[in-house]
Order: sequence, then C-alpha cells, then structure tokens
Amino acid sequence: MVLKKKKSYESLMKDHFDILKSLQYESGLFAASSKKVSTGYDKSWLRDNFYECLAFQVAGDYSTATKVYKALLQIFLKHEWKIDHAIKQRPWEKHEYIHARFHPETFEEFWEDWGNKQNDAVGAILFGVGEIYHAGYFEELGEREHVLRILNKLVLYLQSIEYYHDLDSGMWEEDEEVHASSIGACVAGLKNISKVPGIEVSENLIKKGEEALDVLLPRESKKKFCDLSQLSLIYPYGVTNKKQTQEILKNVEYTLLKDRGVIRYKNDYYYNNNMDGYSEEAEWTFGLAWLSIIHNRLGDYQKAKELLDTMIGLDTKLGLPELYFSNSEKYNENTPLGWTESLFLVALHDLHDSHHSKRKSVFKDVFHK
Repeated sequence: MVLKKKKSYESLMKDHFDILKSLQYESGLFAASSKKVSTGYDKSWLRDNFYECLAFQVAGDYSTATKVYKALLQIFLKHEWKIDHAIKQRPWEKHEYIHARFHPETFEEFWEDWGNKQNDAVGAILFGVGEIYHAGYFEELGEREHVLRILNKLVLYLQSIEYYHDLDSGMWEEDEEVHASSIGACVAGLKNISKVPGIEVSENLIKKGEEALDVLLPRESKKKFCDLSQLSLIYPYGVTNKKQTQEILKNVEYTLLKDRGVIRYKNDYYYNNNMDGYSEEAEWTFGLAWLSIIHNRLGDYQKAKELLDTMIGLDTKLGLPELYFSNSEKYNENTPLGWTESLFLVALHDLHDSHHSKRKSVFKDVFHK
C-alpha cells in the first residue's frame, strides 16, 4: 500500500537513510535491493554501489562512502589477473571483461551471462574514487601502492577496450551497442581520476571519448534515440554542454516521463504490463529524483519540487520501489531499490538546501541522529 500521510523533512531523511543502510553488508558493499528478495538483487553491482554512495557523500558521511570504495578496489585487486589479461590483449568475449556484479562478501564474480560488458560501471568507479580524493579521504582506501597500481590498470583497461567505440551492454545490461551513457561515464571517470597524483591518463584517451560523445548525442545509441540513462551525463558526470543538456532533458521528459516514474526507453520489455511488450513500459521511480536533482541544479526549484512531491507520494512501507507497472499502483519486488533510495535522498537534500539558509547542516543533523 502506498503511504499517503505527509512526513516531515527530518522524518523522511531518517527513514530513508535507515532503509539504505539496511542494504549494506559487513564488507561495506551494498545489495541492489533487500537481502531477502528472490530476484537476485541481494547481490552487489559495481554501478549500484556507485549510485548508493551518492547520498552519503552529500550528507558528508565519507566514512560510509570510503568503506564502499575500499571494498570495490579490493574486488579489482582480487581479479587483477583478469585486468592484466585485458590490458595485454583486448578482450572479445564477454567473460573476459570486468564483470558488473559480485558476491558481496567473498567478492567472487557471478559467471552466468548477465550482459557483462558494462563499461560505464568502470568509469563510474573511477569517477567515484576521484570524488573520495577531492574530499580528502584517499589515504583511507587502502595501501597507497596497491590503490594507485590498480587504478592505473583500470585506466589502461579502458584504453585497451577502446571504450570510445566499444560495444557494451550499457546501464541496463541489454543489447550490445555503442552507448552515449557508457562513453560519458568513462570520460567523466578518466577526467576525475586524472587529478589524483600518481595516476596517469592520456589526454588523447579522454579526447577520443569526448569526440565520440559529441557525434552520438543527442542519441543514446544507434537503436535508441532517447534513454533514461542519458540523465547520468548531466548528473552526476557533468559531461554535457548547455545545448546537449537541454536536448536530453527535453527528449526524456517528452518521450519517457510518466505519472509514477520515467520509463527507461520506448518498448522496454522489462516488467512491461503488455503481453506483446509494447506501449506499457514499467515506470522507474528514480527517474523522478534524477530529474528533480537536475532541474534544481539548473535553477528551476518549482519543477524540482513538483517532481519530488510526486515521488514522495509513491513511497511505501518498505521504501521506494524500483518501478511501478504501467498505469498501475502495483510495484515490483525490488523494493526498496538502493539506487532509488540514494537519488531520492540527494534530491531531498538539494531541494531543502537550496531553500534554506543553513547550508547542509540540517541534513547532517538528521542523518547523524
């Protein structure tokens, strides 16, 4: 049942941080959803952990964020032999790529086919580690020699796979194409990590990605004109210029924005409410938070508030769902979705922060109660 009773800002913050924290394992990694779901979302995805950290970072809780990134780097160190092989010889088979999800306690790969070519996940981690560095917590990620070594190898990995025109499964782990969202994540990751002393990134490697992105946009790929994943290019990555930002926003809101969320793309089969897979695509709730964050940062407080108010009305006793079925109050089992909880908290923080004079302090007070 959807909760309709209006909650205070402080209550919302506390409740949803508690929900998000409940998804974390002792290792530091987060599950994608509840540890009890039968969908496989009790596992840890590289990408999901990146997004699940965003709320803690805006809260100033770098202890939690650093613990996550330390665990993520331990994953790469555990599978360093695989990264070495990909650097030496460009991988062609999916299993040769860095996998997208891992066991949250043993850090082992899951070997079944899962669209394992997901270049944006590697770019996301590099971007996130760069943020940890800028915040002053880099030394807490582990022994400096090992951290720098594996980060430099991740850069060489993106160089070896030629990320700027590599076919990957993208954010949704589906068709292999050249995805704008994947290229953008890698560009942003390379730029951010290049500011860390001891990390070597070729300017040409970044330039090739920027050029490929400019050619592909405003499309997400050859097959997809518009895709929810493109919002990542605006936030958190910030790799689009003003014109590209406006085009992406216009296309997403005109084509994909619905009453209870944002559909990922036209004719999305995942949890489609129509037997033939058309016209009744599932509505992803985190799309509302994503749009709210972007509009608020672009200065449109009212639009941001309207989107977030809609999302608050979709909250449930378990937390915020991954998605609602089209034209329905029914949501799927992946509730709460960690990624959704985090973006909701970022949107809530941004909206409150932009409308109150006590910059960030209220947010921190609520979180640390």
